[in-house]
Amino acid sequence: MRNLAEQFRPKDLKDFIGQKHLLGKNAPLKIIVDSCRNQIGLMPHIVIFGPPGSGKTSLARIIARENNQPFLEYNATNFKLETLKRDLAQYAHTLVKPLFFIDEIHRLNIAQQEFFLPLLEKNTISFIGASTENPFFTLSAALRSRLLLFEFKALVQEDIEHLYEKVIKKYPPKHSFQHVKQWLLDRQQGDCRTFLQLLDIALDIDSNHEVKLEMLQEIIKHSQGIRDKNIHYDYISALIKSIRGSDENAAIYYLACLIQAGENPEFIARRLVILASEDIGNANPNALNLSVSTMNAVSKIGYPEARIILAQCVIYLSCSPKSNSAYIAINAALEDTKKGIDEIPYYLYKNSKDYQYPHDFGGFVAQVYHKGKRYVQHKNMGFEKTLQEWLMRIKGLKKN
Repeated sequence: MRNLAEQFRPKDLKDFIGQKHLLGKNAPLKIIVDSCRNQIGLMPHIVIFGPPGSGKTSLARIIARENNQPFLEYNATNFKLETLKRDLAQYAHTLVKPLFFIDEIHRLNIAQQEFFLPLLEKNTISFIGASTENPFFTLSAALRSRLLLFEFKALVQEDIEHLYEKVIKKYPPKHSFQHVKQWLLDRQQGDCRTFLQLLDIALDIDSNHEVKLEMLQEIIKHSQGIRDKNIHYDYISALIKSIRGSDENAAIYYLACLIQAGENPEFIARRLVILASEDIGNANPNALNLSVSTMNAVSKIGYPEARIILAQCVIYLSCSPKSNSAYIAINAALEDTKKGIDEIPYYLYKNSKDYQYPHDFGGFVAQVYHKGKRYVQHKNMGFEKTLQEWLMRIKGLKKN
Protein backbone atom coordinates (compact mmCIF):
# COMPACT_ATOMS: atom_id res chain seq x y z
CA MET A 1 0.00 0.00 0.00
CA ARG A 2 1.26 3.47 -0.90
CA ASN A 3 -0.67 5.36 1.79
CA LEU A 4 -1.96 7.78 -0.84
CA ALA A 5 -4.00 9.73 1.70
CA GLU A 6 -0.79 10.79 3.46
CA GLN A 7 1.35 11.09 0.34
CA PHE A 8 -1.07 13.46 -1.37
CA ARG A 9 -2.06 15.45 1.69
CA PRO A 10 -1.52 19.10 0.63
CA LYS A 11 1.56 20.79 2.06
CA ASP A 12 0.50 24.37 1.31
CA LEU A 13 -2.58 26.30 0.20
CA LYS A 14 -1.75 26.18 -3.50
CA ASP A 15 -2.03 22.36 -3.39
CA PHE A 16 -5.23 22.43 -1.33
CA ILE A 17 -8.29 21.22 -3.25
CA GLY A 18 -11.88 22.24 -2.65
CA GLN A 19 -13.41 24.79 -0.23
CA LYS A 20 -13.19 27.61 -2.76
CA HIS A 21 -15.92 29.49 -0.87
CA LEU A 22 -13.43 29.85 2.01
CA LEU A 23 -9.98 29.43 0.47
CA GLY A 24 -10.38 30.71 -3.08
CA LYS A 25 -9.14 34.09 -4.23
CA ASN A 26 -10.46 36.86 -1.94
CA ALA A 27 -12.35 34.28 0.14
CA PRO A 28 -12.58 35.04 3.90
CA LEU A 29 -10.47 32.25 5.39
CA LYS A 30 -7.80 32.65 2.69
CA ILE A 31 -7.50 36.35 3.53
CA ILE A 32 -7.14 35.56 7.25
CA VAL A 33 -4.49 32.87 6.71
CA ASP A 34 -2.50 35.01 4.27
CA SER A 35 -2.60 38.13 6.44
CA CYS A 36 -1.49 36.21 9.56
CA ARG A 37 1.30 34.19 7.91
CA ASN A 38 4.46 34.28 10.05
CA GLN A 39 2.78 36.64 12.50
CA ILE A 40 2.12 34.30 15.41
CA GLY A 41 -0.59 35.58 17.72
CA LEU A 42 -2.63 37.32 15.04
CA MET A 43 -4.30 34.16 13.74
CA PRO A 44 -7.77 33.99 15.30
CA HIS A 45 -8.93 30.84 17.06
CA ILE A 46 -11.15 28.86 14.69
CA VAL A 47 -13.30 25.76 14.38
CA ILE A 48 -13.72 24.09 11.01
CA PHE A 49 -16.74 21.82 10.68
CA GLY A 50 -17.77 19.66 7.77
CA PRO A 51 -17.94 16.09 6.42
CA PRO A 52 -15.10 13.57 6.75
CA GLY A 53 -12.31 13.79 4.19
CA SER A 54 -12.93 17.45 3.29
CA GLY A 55 -9.50 18.76 4.38
CA LYS A 56 -9.96 20.03 7.95
CA THR A 57 -6.83 18.44 9.43
CA SER A 58 -4.78 19.25 6.34
CA LEU A 59 -5.59 22.95 6.63
CA ALA A 60 -4.64 23.02 10.31
CA ARG A 61 -1.26 21.45 9.50
CA ILE A 62 -0.68 23.92 6.67
CA ILE A 63 -1.36 26.89 8.96
CA ALA A 64 1.08 25.55 11.57
CA ARG A 65 3.74 24.89 8.94
CA GLU A 66 3.43 28.31 7.31
CA ASN A 67 3.61 30.03 10.72
CA ASN A 68 6.53 27.83 11.88
CA GLN A 69 4.56 26.75 14.92
CA PRO A 70 4.83 23.48 16.87
CA PHE A 71 1.75 21.44 15.94
CA LEU A 72 0.14 19.56 18.82
CA GLU A 73 -2.61 17.27 17.57
CA TYR A 74 -5.29 15.66 19.72
CA ASN A 75 -8.50 13.71 19.19
CA ALA A 76 -11.37 14.47 21.55
CA THR A 77 -12.43 10.81 21.67
CA ASN A 78 -9.44 9.98 23.92
CA PHE A 79 -8.51 13.49 25.05
CA LYS A 80 -7.17 13.97 28.58
CA LEU A 81 -6.59 17.35 30.21
CA GLU A 82 -3.51 15.96 31.97
CA THR A 83 -1.84 15.37 28.60
CA LEU A 84 -2.70 18.87 27.40
CA LYS A 85 -1.41 20.47 30.63
CA ARG A 86 1.85 18.54 30.32
CA ASP A 87 2.30 19.61 26.70
CA LEU A 88 1.39 23.19 27.53
CA ALA A 89 3.98 23.31 30.34
CA GLN A 90 6.80 22.80 27.80
CA TYR A 91 6.11 26.29 26.40
CA ALA A 92 5.25 28.06 29.67
CA HIS A 93 8.53 30.01 29.91
CA THR A 94 9.28 30.41 26.22
CA LEU A 95 8.26 32.80 23.48
CA VAL A 96 7.03 29.87 21.40
CA LYS A 97 3.30 29.67 20.87
CA PRO A 98 2.14 26.18 19.80
CA LEU A 99 -0.88 25.49 17.63
CA PHE A 100 -3.29 23.17 19.43
CA PHE A 101 -5.45 21.16 17.04
CA ILE A 102 -8.34 19.10 18.40
CA ASP A 103 -10.20 16.79 16.04
CA GLU A 104 -13.78 15.70 16.82
CA ILE A 105 -14.03 18.73 19.12
CA HIS A 106 -17.77 18.16 19.53
CA ARG A 107 -16.90 15.22 21.81
CA LEU A 108 -15.26 17.41 24.47
CA ASN A 109 -17.29 17.54 27.67
CA ILE A 110 -18.17 20.84 29.34
CA ALA A 111 -15.26 20.71 31.81
CA GLN A 112 -12.80 20.18 28.96
CA GLN A 113 -14.33 23.00 26.93
CA GLU A 114 -14.17 25.38 29.88
CA PHE A 115 -10.47 24.61 30.44
CA PHE A 116 -9.72 26.27 27.09
CA LEU A 117 -11.58 29.50 27.86
CA PRO A 118 -8.76 31.37 29.66
CA LEU A 119 -6.16 30.01 27.20
CA LEU A 120 -8.12 31.44 24.29
CA GLU A 121 -9.02 34.63 26.14
CA LYS A 122 -5.35 35.40 26.94
CA ASN A 123 -4.17 34.15 23.55
CA THR A 124 -1.76 31.76 25.28
CA ILE A 125 -2.04 29.30 22.39
CA SER A 126 -3.20 29.21 18.80
CA PHE A 127 -6.25 27.00 18.54
CA ILE A 128 -7.98 25.13 15.73
CA GLY A 129 -10.80 22.66 16.29
CA ALA A 130 -12.34 20.33 13.74
CA SER A 131 -15.71 18.62 13.80
CA THR A 132 -18.12 16.69 11.62
CA GLU A 133 -20.95 18.22 13.69
CA ASN A 134 -22.31 21.76 13.67
CA PRO A 135 -20.63 23.55 16.63
CA PHE A 136 -23.74 25.70 17.14
CA PHE A 137 -25.33 22.57 18.62
CA THR A 138 -22.33 20.85 20.19
CA LEU A 139 -20.13 23.53 21.78
CA SER A 140 -20.92 25.75 24.73
CA ALA A 141 -21.86 29.36 24.06
CA ALA A 142 -18.83 30.51 26.07
CA LEU A 143 -16.41 28.56 23.87
CA ARG A 144 -18.17 29.52 20.63
CA SER A 145 -17.94 33.21 21.50
CA ARG A 146 -14.13 32.94 21.45
CA LEU A 147 -13.97 31.19 18.07
CA LEU A 148 -14.59 31.91 14.42
CA LEU A 149 -16.60 29.13 12.77
CA PHE A 150 -16.04 28.01 9.18
CA GLU A 151 -18.06 25.33 7.40
CA PHE A 152 -16.31 22.99 4.96
CA LYS A 153 -18.33 21.35 2.19
CA ALA A 154 -17.97 17.85 0.76
CA LEU A 155 -15.55 17.86 -2.16
CA VAL A 156 -17.18 18.00 -5.58
CA GLN A 157 -16.37 15.52 -8.35
CA GLU A 158 -14.14 18.04 -10.13
CA ASP A 159 -11.92 18.28 -7.03
CA ILE A 160 -11.69 14.50 -6.66
CA GLU A 161 -10.96 14.01 -10.36
CA HIS A 162 -8.11 16.53 -10.16
CA LEU A 163 -6.63 14.52 -7.29
CA TYR A 164 -7.11 11.27 -9.22
CA GLU A 165 -5.08 12.62 -12.14
CA LYS A 166 -2.23 13.62 -9.82
CA VAL A 167 -2.09 10.11 -8.34
CA ILE A 168 -2.24 8.36 -11.72
CA LYS A 169 0.52 10.59 -13.05
CA LYS A 170 2.80 9.34 -10.28
CA TYR A 171 1.54 5.74 -10.25
CA PRO A 172 0.38 4.90 -13.79
CA PRO A 173 -1.65 1.65 -13.85
CA LYS A 174 -0.41 -1.35 -15.85
CA HIS A 175 -3.84 -2.34 -17.19
CA SER A 176 -6.97 -0.61 -18.45
CA PHE A 177 -8.20 1.68 -15.67
CA GLN A 178 -10.87 3.96 -17.13
CA HIS A 179 -13.72 1.80 -15.80
CA VAL A 180 -12.14 1.94 -12.33
CA LYS A 181 -11.83 5.73 -12.49
CA GLN A 182 -15.51 6.20 -13.29
CA TRP A 183 -16.58 3.67 -10.65
CA LEU A 184 -14.52 5.44 -7.99
CA LEU A 185 -15.75 8.90 -8.98
CA ASP A 186 -19.35 7.71 -8.84
CA ARG A 187 -18.85 6.56 -5.24
CA GLN A 188 -16.55 9.19 -3.80
CA GLN A 189 -19.28 11.08 -1.84
CA GLY A 190 -16.96 14.06 -1.42
CA ASP A 191 -14.67 12.15 0.97
CA CYS A 192 -11.08 12.55 -0.20
CA ARG A 193 -9.65 10.09 2.32
CA THR A 194 -12.00 7.24 1.45
CA PHE A 195 -11.49 7.86 -2.27
CA LEU A 196 -7.71 7.62 -1.94
CA GLN A 197 -7.95 4.47 0.16
CA LEU A 198 -10.02 2.75 -2.53
CA LEU A 199 -7.76 4.03 -5.28
CA ASP A 200 -4.76 2.67 -3.33
CA ILE A 201 -6.40 -0.77 -3.19
CA ALA A 202 -7.26 -0.67 -6.91
CA LEU A 203 -3.65 0.19 -7.83
CA ASP A 204 -2.38 -2.66 -5.66
CA ILE A 205 -4.66 -5.11 -7.47
CA ASP A 206 -3.62 -3.64 -10.83
CA SER A 207 0.03 -4.43 -10.12
CA ASN A 208 -0.80 -8.14 -10.58
CA HIS A 209 -3.81 -8.27 -12.90
CA GLU A 210 -6.62 -6.14 -14.33
CA VAL A 211 -9.00 -4.77 -11.76
CA LYS A 212 -12.53 -6.18 -11.79
CA LEU A 213 -15.23 -3.97 -10.36
CA GLU A 214 -16.72 -6.99 -8.60
CA MET A 215 -13.59 -7.14 -6.45
CA LEU A 216 -13.90 -3.51 -5.38
CA GLN A 217 -17.61 -3.90 -4.67
CA GLU A 218 -16.90 -6.89 -2.44
CA ILE A 219 -14.18 -4.98 -0.61
CA ILE A 220 -16.52 -2.04 -0.01
CA LYS A 221 -19.26 -4.34 1.25
CA HIS A 222 -17.00 -5.83 3.91
CA SER A 223 -14.77 -2.90 4.82
CA GLN A 224 -17.13 0.06 4.61
CA GLY A 225 -20.37 -1.62 5.53
CA ILE A 226 -23.33 0.62 4.76
CA ARG A 227 -21.32 3.82 4.50
CA ASP A 228 -21.43 3.58 0.72
CA LYS A 229 -25.20 4.09 0.92
CA ASN A 230 -24.88 7.61 2.33
CA ILE A 231 -25.68 6.46 5.86
CA HIS A 232 -25.75 9.89 7.41
CA TYR A 233 -28.95 10.76 5.57
CA ASP A 234 -30.54 7.59 4.19
CA TYR A 235 -30.44 5.55 7.39
CA ILE A 236 -31.37 8.34 9.76
CA SER A 237 -34.29 9.07 7.43
CA ALA A 238 -35.32 5.41 7.53
CA LEU A 239 -35.11 5.45 11.34
CA ILE A 240 -37.26 8.57 11.67
CA LYS A 241 -39.89 7.34 9.20
CA SER A 242 -40.09 3.97 10.92
CA ILE A 243 -40.71 5.66 14.29
CA ARG A 244 -43.28 7.95 12.67
CA GLY A 245 -44.94 4.85 11.24
CA SER A 246 -44.99 3.18 14.69
CA ASP A 247 -42.90 0.21 13.51
CA GLU A 248 -40.67 -0.34 16.53
CA ASN A 249 -38.86 -3.34 15.02
CA ALA A 250 -37.85 -1.51 11.85
CA ALA A 251 -36.80 1.49 13.95
CA ILE A 252 -34.56 -0.66 16.16
CA TYR A 253 -32.99 -2.27 13.09
CA TYR A 254 -32.11 1.09 11.50
CA LEU A 255 -30.79 2.31 14.85
CA ALA A 256 -28.53 -0.77 14.94
CA CYS A 257 -27.33 0.03 11.40
CA LEU A 258 -26.39 3.56 12.47
CA ILE A 259 -24.61 2.35 15.60
CA GLN A 260 -22.76 -0.39 13.71
CA ALA A 261 -21.46 2.20 11.25
CA GLY A 262 -20.21 4.42 14.10
CA GLU A 263 -22.74 7.22 13.74
CA ASN A 264 -22.37 9.86 16.46
CA PRO A 265 -24.93 9.02 19.22
CA GLU A 266 -25.51 12.73 19.86
CA PHE A 267 -26.53 13.25 16.24
CA ILE A 268 -29.07 10.41 16.52
CA ALA A 269 -30.39 11.77 19.82
CA ARG A 270 -30.90 15.28 18.41
CA ARG A 271 -32.98 13.85 15.59
CA LEU A 272 -35.10 11.97 18.14
CA VAL A 273 -35.73 15.22 20.04
CA ILE A 274 -36.96 16.88 16.86
CA LEU A 275 -39.21 13.93 16.05
CA ALA A 276 -40.67 13.94 19.57
CA SER A 277 -42.10 17.43 18.96
CA GLU A 278 -42.77 17.22 15.23
CA ASP A 279 -44.48 13.83 15.06
CA ILE A 280 -45.69 13.07 18.60
CA GLY A 281 -46.12 16.45 20.22
CA ASN A 282 -48.92 16.78 22.74
CA ALA A 283 -50.31 13.35 21.92
CA ASN A 284 -47.64 12.27 24.43
CA PRO A 285 -45.78 15.26 25.92
CA ASN A 286 -43.47 12.94 27.89
CA ALA A 287 -41.89 11.86 24.59
CA LEU A 288 -40.05 15.18 24.44
CA ASN A 289 -38.90 14.82 28.07
CA LEU A 290 -37.50 11.35 27.42
CA SER A 291 -35.82 12.44 24.18
CA VAL A 292 -34.10 15.41 25.84
CA SER A 293 -32.99 13.14 28.70
CA THR A 294 -31.62 10.72 26.11
CA MET A 295 -29.69 13.51 24.37
CA ASN A 296 -28.16 14.64 27.66
CA ALA A 297 -27.33 11.09 28.75
CA VAL A 298 -25.58 9.96 25.56
CA SER A 299 -23.51 13.18 25.46
CA LYS A 300 -21.98 12.17 28.81
CA ILE A 301 -21.83 8.40 28.39
CA GLY A 302 -21.09 7.58 24.75
CA TYR A 303 -20.78 4.13 23.20
CA PRO A 304 -21.11 1.27 23.90
CA GLU A 305 -23.64 1.94 26.71
CA ALA A 306 -25.34 4.77 24.78
CA ARG A 307 -26.82 2.14 22.47
CA ILE A 308 -29.15 1.00 25.28
CA ILE A 309 -30.34 4.53 26.05
CA LEU A 310 -31.00 5.21 22.36
CA ALA A 311 -32.85 1.90 22.00
CA GLN A 312 -35.11 2.67 24.97
CA CYS A 313 -35.99 6.07 23.52
CA VAL A 314 -36.59 4.71 19.99
CA ILE A 315 -38.97 2.02 21.27
CA TYR A 316 -40.87 4.54 23.41
CA LEU A 317 -41.26 7.00 20.55
CA SER A 318 -42.34 4.26 18.15
CA CYS A 319 -45.07 3.12 20.52
CA SER A 320 -46.33 6.64 21.33
CA PRO A 321 -49.49 8.08 19.75
CA LYS A 322 -48.64 10.49 16.94
CA SER A 323 -49.70 14.07 16.29
CA ASN A 324 -48.13 16.77 14.14
CA SER A 325 -50.56 19.51 15.20
CA ALA A 326 -47.79 21.68 16.75
CA TYR A 327 -45.72 21.39 13.55
CA ILE A 328 -48.71 22.35 11.37
CA ALA A 329 -49.81 25.17 13.69
CA ILE A 330 -46.48 27.03 13.87
CA ASN A 331 -45.85 26.64 10.13
CA ALA A 332 -49.28 28.07 9.31
CA ALA A 333 -48.79 30.99 11.70
CA LEU A 334 -45.32 31.71 10.28
CA GLU A 335 -46.74 31.79 6.76
CA ASP A 336 -49.29 34.39 7.86
CA THR A 337 -46.66 36.56 9.55
CA LYS A 338 -44.73 36.68 6.27
CA LYS A 339 -47.69 38.52 4.77
CA GLY A 340 -47.71 41.12 7.54
CA ILE A 341 -47.96 41.47 11.30
CA ASP A 342 -51.45 42.03 12.74
CA GLU A 343 -52.13 44.79 15.22
CA ILE A 344 -52.37 43.62 18.84
CA PRO A 345 -55.63 44.55 20.65
CA TYR A 346 -54.65 47.56 22.77
CA TYR A 347 -55.86 46.08 26.08
CA LEU A 348 -53.32 43.21 25.79
CA TYR A 349 -50.30 45.49 26.06
CA LYS A 350 -51.64 48.58 27.86
CA ASN A 351 -53.07 48.98 31.33
CA SER A 352 -56.73 49.25 30.44
CA LYS A 353 -60.02 48.70 32.22
CA ASP A 354 -61.18 46.97 29.04
CA TYR A 355 -58.90 44.00 29.74
CA GLN A 356 -60.83 41.25 31.52
CA TYR A 357 -58.68 39.32 34.04
CA PRO A 358 -59.67 35.64 33.60
CA HIS A 359 -59.16 34.80 37.29
CA ASP A 360 -61.86 37.31 38.19
CA PHE A 361 -64.28 35.20 36.17
CA GLY A 362 -63.45 31.76 37.56
CA GLY A 363 -60.51 31.12 35.24
CA PHE A 364 -61.96 32.00 31.85
CA VAL A 365 -63.77 34.86 30.17
CA ALA A 366 -64.46 35.26 26.46
CA GLN A 367 -62.54 38.17 24.92
CA VAL A 368 -60.67 38.82 21.69
CA TYR A 369 -56.93 38.04 21.80
CA HIS A 370 -56.36 37.83 18.06
CA LYS A 371 -58.62 38.21 15.04
CA GLY A 372 -56.70 35.73 12.89
CA LYS A 373 -57.67 32.25 11.86
CA ARG A 374 -57.51 29.10 13.94
CA TYR A 375 -54.05 27.54 13.71
CA VAL A 376 -54.18 24.72 16.26
CA GLN A 377 -56.22 21.72 15.15
CA HIS A 378 -56.16 19.22 18.00
CA LYS A 379 -56.13 15.57 17.07
CA ASN A 380 -58.41 13.14 18.85
CA MET A 381 -55.66 10.84 20.13
CA GLY A 382 -53.46 10.29 23.16
CA PHE A 383 -53.01 13.11 25.64
CA GLU A 384 -53.93 15.63 22.96
CA LYS A 385 -57.51 14.37 23.25
CA THR A 386 -57.34 15.22 26.96
CA LEU A 387 -55.98 18.70 26.21
CA GLN A 388 -58.86 19.30 23.83
CA GLU A 389 -61.36 18.18 26.47
CA TRP A 390 -59.76 20.47 29.06
CA LEU A 391 -59.99 23.42 26.69
CA MET A 392 -63.62 22.74 25.90
CA ARG A 393 -64.48 22.51 29.61
CA ILE A 394 -62.57 25.76 30.33
CA LYS A 395 -64.53 27.56 27.62
CA GLY A 396 -67.81 26.04 28.75
CA LEU A 397 -68.30 24.14 25.50
CA LYS A 398 -68.51 20.81 27.27
CA LYS A 399 -70.10 19.90 30.58
CA ASN A 400 -67.96 18.32 33.33
